[in-house]
Amino acid sequence: MAKESLSINEVREMMLAVADKIIEAEPILTDADRALGDGDHGVGMERGMNAVKEALAGREFPTVGKVFMGVGMAMMSSMGGASGALFGTLFRAGGKAIGDASTLTGKELAVILKEGTEGVMTRGEAKPGDKTMVDALFPAAEKAQEVADLPVSEALAAAAGAAAAGRDASEGMVATKGRAKTLGENSLGKPDAGAVSVAIILATMSDYASS
Repeated sequence: MAKESLSINEVREMMLAVADKIIEAEPILTDADRALGDGDHGVGMERGMNAVKEALAGREFPTVGKVFMGVGMAMMSSMGGASGALFGTLFRAGGKAIGDASTLTGKELAVILKEGTEGVMTRGEAKPGDKTMVDALFPAAEKAQEVADLPVSEALAAAAGAAAAGRDASEGMVATKGRAKTLGENSLGKPDAGAVSVAIILATMSDYASS
């Protein structure tokens, strides 16, 4: 049965589930990054999500936005480097944008992804097609706008599907940002590690909302 919305506590539990899934996926993220970069993305994301667990576990939050901002601040302060800044920006900007919302609906999801993606694009100076996390985020944000009136479980499923398609599409792109850009044509055939992380995050959020 579709869930219309998630409460503040459900959002906190959902993000704890995301943290566990990313920690579990560290080898996958490390391998993805090793193919295109220096291989530190997985360890960085693992460190960031351990910090998220510390920040969220056993705490009460006044709004849904504060949960997401807490996720962003934990990642930003613990990860360092480009990934910490960008994933931190995604959650902080998205959380701030929904203000005092006490539930997560399809409409809040659309705002979070739109503002979070714009924050990432500005901070990382990246656009769709550059073979970065934006290639999973941007289509997810666009899809979330289209389905904002649906129950949050259905909206998350649609956004997660768009993120997965974006991750897969990044395999056919030549990297123009970060360490991977030095590979030129040799970056073809492999997905961007940040896009892989985005797809896992949204898939886990969708699984939680649908359970």
